[in-house]
Amino acid sequence: MFKQREKPKDEFESKLLDIARVTRMTAGGRRLRFRALIVVGNKKGKVGLGVAKGKDVAQAIEKATRLAKKNLIEVPIEDGTILYEVVSKFGAAKVLLRPQRKTRGLVAGGTVRVICDLAGIKNISSKILGRTGNKLNNAKATIEALEKLKTKSKYAITPITSKT
Repeated sequence: MFKQREKPKDEFESKLLDIARVTRMTAGGRRLRFRALIVVGNKKGKVGLGVAKGKDVAQAIEKATRLAKKNLIEVPIEDGTILYEVVSKFGAAKVLLRPQRKTRGLVAGGTVRVICDLAGIKNISSKILGRTGNKLNNAKATIEALEKLKTKSKYAITPITSKT
C-alpha cells in the first residue's frame, strides 16, 4: 500500500545527562515540569549541549535534543587529544582539561567524560575543581573550556630569532 519514507540516519549520538522534576507554585498548587539536559556529538570534533523543559519527560528530551543540535561547537582534536591545558568556570563549577599521551585513555568522570567521549576526544585527563556536583553547571563549564580551544595553526608560537 503506502510506502513509509525512511528517515536518514542521524550522524549525531545523544546522551541524557540529567532529568529533573521542577515545580513552581501557583494559586492552584504546584505546577510540575521536567528539565532535560542532553549532549549530542558526532565523535569527530562536534559536540553540543541542550537544556529544555517540557510537560512530560519525552517532550523535554526532544526539545533539549533539538537545542543541542542547534548549539554545536567545533573542537580541535589532534592525535585523539586536545592541544593544550585549559581551565573554565561557570557558576560554582570549575573544570580543568589536560591533554594526554596516546595510550592514557579518557581519565574523566561524570559529565566531563560524556561530553569528551561524544566530542571524539580519546585521551584526556580532567578534574572538576569547583565545589559543586551540579551537572548542568559542570556541563556548561566543560563546553566553555572546549570552546576556548583554538586550532594550532591559528595561534602557533613562532620562535624569535636573534640578530647578531
